[in-house]
Amino acid sequence: MVREILIWPDPILKQKAKPVAKVDDKVRALIKDMFETMYAAEGVGLAAPQVGILQRIIVLDTRPQQPDAKPLAMINPEFVALEGETTYTEGCLSIPGEAEDVDRAAVATVRYLDEDGQEQTLRCDGLLAIAVQHETDHLEGTVFVDHVSTLKREFIRKRMKKLKASREQGAPASA
Repeated sequence: MVREILIWPDPILKQKAKPVAKVDDKVRALIKDMFETMYAAEGVGLAAPQVGILQRIIVLDTRPQQPDAKPLAMINPEFVALEGETTYTEGCLSIPGEAEDVDRAAVATVRYLDEDGQEQTLRCDGLLAIAVQHETDHLEGTVFVDHVSTLKREFIRKRMKKLKASREQGAPASA
């Protein structure tokens, strides 16, 4: 089921997500919905808080730019190591139509539970490293515009409030 993606500055997006206590069918159903939602929105990553669920779950699929990658669901992800530096122009499904340069680690090693509840460790680079850091930020109540200047963030906030208002009124949005 495709779920509604919250638009920033929705207050839920500023909250910290809670760890998943048990990987069960309910969690797997949420992951399935998150993948469907992400694909419908043509994204490469989505965090549970973006669909209003304050649980530490992210889904990623960077195959559009990394053909050898595979779709990943990460439950309770935590970084083991962050290496190097890179700058990437990021966008976000919760901040549609906006993109800004964000400084990130070039390589991210992350430990997480998979959909079977098994612990995994993965070394990520390229777009996958960026995406896993971006989505994990959502679990901490951080969005990519928190990494840009206050002036840029305020311009984007005004555009998102306008977009949100037009969506609530059912009018076509012109962000």
